[in-house]
Amino acid sequence: MTSLRIPFLLLAAASFLAAQPELIVGQKVSSTVGFYTLEGKRLASIPVGRHPHEMVLSPDGALAYITDNGMLWMTDPGAGGNTVSVIDVRRRTRAAVIDLGKYRRPHGIDVDARTGRLAVTVENPDALLLIDPKQEKVLRAYDVKGKAPHMVKFGPRGEWAYVSNTQSATLAAIHLETGETTLIPVGARPQGAVFSRDGRFLYLTNSDGNFISIVDVAAKRQVGKIPTGKEPGRIALTPDGRQLVYNLQAEPAIGFADVAARGQTAVVPLPGPPLSLYLTPDGATAYTGVQSLDKVVAVSVQDRKIERVIDVPKGSGPDAVVCLPARGGD
Repeated sequence: MTSLRIPFLLLAAASFLAAQPELIVGQKVSSTVGFYTLEGKRLASIPVGRHPHEMVLSPDGALAYITDNGMLWMTDPGAGGNTVSVIDVRRRTRAAVIDLGKYRRPHGIDVDARTGRLAVTVENPDALLLIDPKQEKVLRAYDVKGKAPHMVKFGPRGEWAYVSNTQSATLAAIHLETGETTLIPVGARPQGAVFSRDGRFLYLTNSDGNFISIVDVAAKRQVGKIPTGKEPGRIALTPDGRQLVYNLQAEPAIGFADVAARGQTAVVPLPGPPLSLYLTPDGATAYTGVQSLDKVVAVSVQDRKIERVIDVPKGSGPDAVVCLPARGGD
């Protein structure tokens, strides 16, 4: 009986370990993607295109898409890259490369949860691309009617895409079927965005304005502001819809704001400037990459304190971070 139980226990233990979620980190300086346990153990590192920036998971969590921008900073001169890397997260390989042709310096990226299509901003020339990742094909390019499109969010039903024009202080609302574009004036250097749980409002960071715009989606206009610390960049909303969580690059810190009160409630100081913000689906932990220090920092949302600091290889330059969903054993 004992001899039968041992293999079973070993199999169960292996299955449990395989089911644990992992972190995938876009390592912008070394042009790689790294896989880590939540505790910080390095599992793998794979090469992608030069200087990858933003990253998103496919709706089923099987793939990650990362923009191969080609430039370290968006202010750097140069033609830049023209690909999106497709990562098989189970095999930890670069499974495919989507060629963007004449469109270069891809940056922001989002996925439509219903169709799996991608929206990608490009900075050379300024545009928004709609991409079918299965066909590895650009379906359509849109005029964002502004300069330096940075981040993008699909609307709740996937009919519209919302693009932050960082050098134009506008948010472009683009109807993907007709190509109709409405420009919404916002604050200086708009960046990341997140929708309210009911989809009525979009919360948009304004990095040089030091506030979050509240945009009425139906009316397509800014209807309020939430003051923040210095240089808010990426942003997320807790599952209960009550708190906004965002990185403050110039503080440096992770900030928290109360949606109803429209005010910042707390900041958690960080060891260096955070470039990204990822909130786990349960809303428990916020992750950010500190590129200059080669660190990924995990912050407890409830306790408002640093949970752990993960050191990545020197010269990696971590930026975007996502948490992979738990999966069953092989």
